[in-house]
Amino acid sequence: MATKASNPFSSYKNFETRTRNPDPKVAALLVIDMQNYFFTIAKPIIPSIQTTIDLCRRAGIPVIYTRHCHKSPADHGMLGEWWNGDLVLDGTLEAELMSEVGCRNADLVVEKSTYSAFVGTGLEESLQGMGVKEVIVTGVMTNLCCETSARDAFTRGFRVFFSTDATATSSPDLHDATLKNMAYGFAYLVNCDRLSEAL
Repeated sequence: MATKASNPFSSYKNFETRTRNPDPKVAALLVIDMQNYFFTIAKPIIPSIQTTIDLCRRAGIPVIYTRHCHKSPADHGMLGEWWNGDLVLDGTLEAELMSEVGCRNADLVVEKSTYSAFVGTGLEESLQGMGVKEVIVTGVMTNLCCETSARDAFTRGFRVFFSTDATATSSPDLHDATLKNMAYGFAYLVNCDRLSEAL
């Protein structure tokens, strides 16, 4: 799945249609699939991911990581066909979270085997149990797991904030297409500067 990285520094101002800031009292940060498998794509946004995580921790916002992994052919689903078997296999170094994203022992890590962080993971129930009503989406890939998770969060009743500089994918066109879709129908766009001012 991983190829070259996109330009991760698209401004939310290019695409936003609505403006709102996250509420730290009811927000959670989702760090999607920042794993060794995706290092080439993720490398340019690591500083923005680190800044976003730091801002959220200082504001008391819980940080939740997802880890995409496949344990057996039974959980390959359509991804096995679509990516010709090039999948992230559990138990490999590629499946581990990058050390740069600073996952702590107390942080919730959600394992998933499809694009959405919500399908079959218990994430929705965990968020509800924490009193979370808003999610801030970061990570990789912008147009696959980040976008699908954001859409699923929206349809489950969560207010969604989507980072423009802490998400990345394989091409600028795909990245920007997602930002346009998110701003049109699903999410408020943010970046590190906006979060720094808001939190």
